[in-house]
Amino acid sequence: MHRSTLSRSRLALLTAAVVTATTAVPLGGVPAAAAPPDDRQQQYSAAAAEYGVPENVLLGVSYLESRWDTHAGTPSTSGGFGPLHLTDVAHVTSQPAGFHVDAHEDPRGDESRPFTVAAPADAAASRNAPLAAAVQTLQAAAALTGANVDALRSDPATNIRGGAALLAAYQRELGGPVGASTDPAAWYGAVARYSGADTEETAAAFADEVYDQLRSGASRRTDDGHQVTLTAQAVSADQSGLHRLGLRRAERPDGLECPVGLGCEWIPAPYEKYGPGAGDYGNHDLGNRPAQQKLEYIVIHDTEGYYGPSVGLVQQADYLGWHYTLRSVDGHVAQHIKAKDVGWQAGNWYVNAKSIGIEHEGFAGHGTWYTEAMYRASAKLVRHLALRFNIPLDRQHIIGHDNVPGTVASTVAGMHWDPGPYWDWSHYFDLLRAPFRTTGTAWTGLVTIDPDVTTNRPAFIGCNQQPPGVPTPPPPAEPCPLRGSSAVVLHSAPSHDAPLVNDLGERPDGTPDTMYISDHGARASAGQTYAVAEVRGDWTAIWYLGQKAWFHNPAAARTAKWATGFVVTPRPGKATVPVYGRAYPEQAAYPAGVPYQTISPLQYTFAAGQRYALGGIVPSEYYRAVTFDGSSPGDWTVIRGDLRYAQIQFGHRVMYVNLDDVLLLPSPLGAPR
Repeated sequence: MHRSTLSRSRLALLTAAVVTATTAVPLGGVPAAAAPPDDRQQQYSAAAAEYGVPENVLLGVSYLESRWDTHAGTPSTSGGFGPLHLTDVAHVTSQPAGFHVDAHEDPRGDESRPFTVAAPADAAASRNAPLAAAVQTLQAAAALTGANVDALRSDPATNIRGGAALLAAYQRELGGPVGASTDPAAWYGAVARYSGADTEETAAAFADEVYDQLRSGASRRTDDGHQVTLTAQAVSADQSGLHRLGLRRAERPDGLECPVGLGCEWIPAPYEKYGPGAGDYGNHDLGNRPAQQKLEYIVIHDTEGYYGPSVGLVQQADYLGWHYTLRSVDGHVAQHIKAKDVGWQAGNWYVNAKSIGIEHEGFAGHGTWYTEAMYRASAKLVRHLALRFNIPLDRQHIIGHDNVPGTVASTVAGMHWDPGPYWDWSHYFDLLRAPFRTTGTAWTGLVTIDPDVTTNRPAFIGCNQQPPGVPTPPPPAEPCPLRGSSAVVLHSAPSHDAPLVNDLGERPDGTPDTMYISDHGARASAGQTYAVAEVRGDWTAIWYLGQKAWFHNPAAARTAKWATGFVVTPRPGKATVPVYGRAYPEQAAYPAGVPYQTISPLQYTFAAGQRYALGGIVPSEYYRAVTFDGSSPGDWTVIRGDLRYAQIQFGHRVMYVNLDDVLLLPSPLGAPR
């Protein structure tokens, strides 16, 4: 049974189970809560004592849900609120949701075999389908504590009490000991249930992460300014309660490409014909990677919809295909396509042919937040794939969909901007065990963007009013909730009042970009490295889309780190060099019968005197795949040329230049004087 069919009937059963479990706890026996302390650490301690939960277990569960952040009372992508991520399916179903692509978009990004996507016929019916696992824990917590549901959403202390009450209820149902002084090892089953997972493997993966956190400890300042500490403690979990939860076992056949210890299952995307034409097939192409073609990239997407409907879409032959989907509430992973095969996911055929696409349940700009459970599951998966396929763990190779370039000038404006400015790249790379560490100085000529996500809160607008695209947002555009962002905003001069820079691909008239959430042509994101163009006081200018772009970078609170590396600049005598969105071979490389794929430059200008950070040297390649059975000349082969390209960080997206057109210099030699 595929996941989207486990929606409302399954949800009703799960909700009833929670209510039954919670009402079994004598509410009258719970003392009325005293006024909560102002200190967040004390709030955890008080809630743990009130409901008989070991304090470190409560802290550990909360860390795996939210890293103790409040997110100003706004919901996660799975409708979870507050530090304990109390879920509210009613809220989820009331929110607008879209789908990964717009009608008539080409997710293949290959004009030799265009494939446009129409909105599915059942889109209206499935648009707001909730997550089966996201039961009404917020209402259950209200019943247990007597607290108002609005307070459980918005007041951190009340939310923490609600989470503690749920954990204690789950522990009682499993027949385990309850009490703040009980052995944390005995709470494994209750912790696993708190995940909301509907598979035993994913529930165990969540609980294992919690217990790993108990052993390692943690300390950080929350998004509302409270210092919270989890003291490390040696603890061995008693896993016997896990099997009493009665969760299903996921389909995990031989060949599933997931690391051990990650809740993962196989839900295949179809490779099949749906019409009479040779090209009437979907939703991916067969390949033989990495033996035939090296994998260079892992592309991070968000679904712009909920897990169930998104998985339903990837099971349609006439839709598009990606390799994995991750669920928000518990980090559960579904694999759809093997890594050897080519997904139709990034809208750029050169990138598609050399990448693995991973979708994360969520929205780039709805004002919701990505859960810690999903970040951790994703990082485990990506690290596993990167090590297996020798993909560097850096922002030149682990890229967002928003970093994928348009193939030619006409496709630039239609490219995607997910996972958006609220995806925490710095934290994600910490989880990948590849943090953004640099050894540069003010004289080495490069910067790596890395703002403090807790305090970096750009004033974006229009989170709940997204139009199909830019450049003109519909009025009025309401302010987005102020939340931490991994993106810095780029101005045309060193002043907060200066207009933003222009992205010529999205605004050919030269007008400045805006703070509209989907208008990302004037942003640089954490982990991306740029060549420094100039420094004036607290402002740093980088070379960006053929112009100087300024961001605030004060010495007391740096939003970027000085870095080292190589820069790319035009060869002497060249006033400008073309910039490309794909690294295709020269015409002479194509065999007879295979149409030449034009090497067509984008609309940007890379002029003499400008410098861009080098992301690597890539070969000129074109993977030919246009028929279902490989019957077209050259099908299922990689066409390689003599040309080589330098990948550069040209704007927010990576792009390519002909290696013969440029010089590669160590960054100090390219630094501004």
